[in-house]
Amino acid sequence: MDLSEKSAEIAKLVGTSARAAGLRVAVAESLTSGAIAGQLGAAPEASSWFAGGVVAYAADVKFKLLNVDPGPVVTGRCAVQMARGVAELLGADVAVAVTGVGGPDPDEDHPAGTVYTAVYHLAEAQASHDIFDGGPAQVVEQATLAALQMLREAVVPPS
Repeated sequence: MDLSEKSAEIAKLVGTSARAAGLRVAVAESLTSGAIAGQLGAAPEASSWFAGGVVAYAADVKFKLLNVDPGPVVTGRCAVQMARGVAELLGADVAVAVTGVGGPDPDEDHPAGTVYTAVYHLAEAQASHDIFDGGPAQVVEQATLAALQMLREAVVPPS
């Protein structure tokens, strides 16, 4: 199973759990450029639980639209603020956000592959930090999977 297939399976689990719990899900994306939203939107019955997403690739879009504090955007703080901002903007109960450096060059003194992911759920937020290998396309695939896994942990009840 490749990363895209794993992402699709996790998106299905997120959808099933979100629908069962009556949760509305949203996403804010930077370096993944809509890849997470694409997986969630393709999951079964997405119209009943997926509010949508915001692709805020440029820093000023993060600041203006998602209420991210001006400053560096390759940070856990930025990811948390993006998740909170999109949840508020779209009226979602849970949101995931991703920001980072897809590559091939470094940015904000971070190497290519640096990714910060955050989930906002029940007015609480948590962030994670990863460094993925590969070119920009591979970083996007890995960041998408990581974000969906983090979202699954917030939404899917433990077995």
